[in-house]
Amino acid sequence: MSRIGNNPVAIPEGVTVDVKDNVVTVKGKLGELTQQFDAVEIKLEDGNIMVTRSSDTKEQKAKHGLYRSLMHNMIEGVSKGWTKELELVGVGYRASNQGQKLDLALGFSHNIVLDIAPEVKVETISEKGKNPLVKLTSHDKQLVGQVAAKIRGFRKPEPYKGKGIKFVGEELRRKAGKSA
Repeated sequence: MSRIGNNPVAIPEGVTVDVKDNVVTVKGKLGELTQQFDAVEIKLEDGNIMVTRSSDTKEQKAKHGLYRSLMHNMIEGVSKGWTKELELVGVGYRASNQGQKLDLALGFSHNIVLDIAPEVKVETISEKGKNPLVKLTSHDKQLVGQVAAKIRGFRKPEPYKGKGIKFVGEELRRKAGKSA
């Protein structure tokens, strides 16, 4: 029995939810998101979204908690938004942006210029004595995570010195170097 799937999703003020033809549309002050669903039933009951399943088949059990979490993430996104912060650790690693173009200097022979999706707001923070930060903000949690993973993939943190691009607050597994 899905414990997460049984929890109702509260709809806050200023957010409208519309369910029709196996498509859920959520509108809020930060934007609009849609999600198709199948194998479960989604009902609106007095300011809450309830996700129910008709039987205990493996497919319905799997999708019960999934669609409840997706609904929660959509509502959270259009009302508050999602943010991911990446930290560039390394000598000479820099980040700058002009609008939606992110320019990364990561120790390669050339800079990496990445066009960010228009739904994601990108901001770079460079303070003297601190590592540069790249801050990504959007109403779509999946899109923010996908863009952050792509940026991190350019130079993953290595286990000996910790150089690379890491999420703020991420714990790295460090290794000891050669012992003489």
